[in-house]
Amino acid sequence: MSIDQLTIRRPDDWHVHFRDDTMLAAVVPHTARQFARAIVMPNLVPPVTTIAAANAYRERIVAALPADSDFAPLMTCYLTDTADPNEIARGYDEGVFAAVKFYPAGATTNSDSGVSDVKNVYGTLERMQEIGMPLLVHGEVTDPSVDIFDREAIYIENVLTPLISDFPELKIVFEHVTTKNAVDFVRARWAETPGRLGATVTAHHLVINRTDIFKGGIRPHLYCLPIAKRETHRLALRDAATSGEAAFFLGTDTAPHGRSAKETACGCAGIFTAPSALETYTQVFDEEGALDKLEPFASLNGPTFYGLAANTGTVTLERSPSSFPEAVTTSDGEVIQVFGGGEQMSWRLA
Repeated sequence: MSIDQLTIRRPDDWHVHFRDDTMLAAVVPHTARQFARAIVMPNLVPPVTTIAAANAYRERIVAALPADSDFAPLMTCYLTDTADPNEIARGYDEGVFAAVKFYPAGATTNSDSGVSDVKNVYGTLERMQEIGMPLLVHGEVTDPSVDIFDREAIYIENVLTPLISDFPELKIVFEHVTTKNAVDFVRARWAETPGRLGATVTAHHLVINRTDIFKGGIRPHLYCLPIAKRETHRLALRDAATSGEAAFFLGTDTAPHGRSAKETACGCAGIFTAPSALETYTQVFDEEGALDKLEPFASLNGPTFYGLAANTGTVTLERSPSSFPEAVTTSDGEVIQVFGGGEQMSWRLA
């Protein structure tokens, strides 16, 4: 029987890039329209590495919200080789930092200040393990000799497996997983030690595979990191996301860039999904016959992993033809392409 209306607990987005300045002002309302909370990435220039910087960034985000919004940004600390464990622990204790983000140096946009060797941050990780603070990992190696489509699988073998072995009590989120390798790894670890290793799944990786990037020519607005993989991997992600399993939860990795930074000789990685995110997820779950599993994935599994209460409010989605603007424009004229913008979708947020 077809479901034409679906009400779920208000969801959260456990992986968001807001950028800053006019870009921040243009994109924040789109996330706040759908989600009650979001884990905000710290890869600004300069990166967010201190309590003071996180508080200042949070204030800028709140200032960009619509007047009636109760959206709550959850701030993260950018992990560097010279990170101060005491600053990080104090920020967590004071409720400033919700987690620490681990970028391998050079892995993606604004990650040059990331960790050059995981051994350099073992002291910080030990402290985080002691206080129960989550570590969010961008799961790719940056060795230029490793094929870009293999970087997640090699990361599991060379970095994540030893990391879990050395810090068995550390809570880790394997962010924006893109491969069957990652899905299988997370499932196996969850079966051994539930609640220690979770994973976020983006909307766009549920929809596109690597062939889509080259349909009719190079499609720069479908280029992201981790890059979309083979169809086999996309299907594995859809199976994981729609399974209802507690290890997997919603994280859009919405990553806005202006067209001038995407449509260029060396375009930036990132897909701006915020305006169409919840509707895209809902359409995927509908296609998989799993609308009953959307609420755990979008609204329950993430808060449980982070030790937070689920939201008390609800949102309602309706089966109704809808579409989104092709692009969002900042106040200074920068145009940001919207994922799925201009295309008809089968669900809309009521």
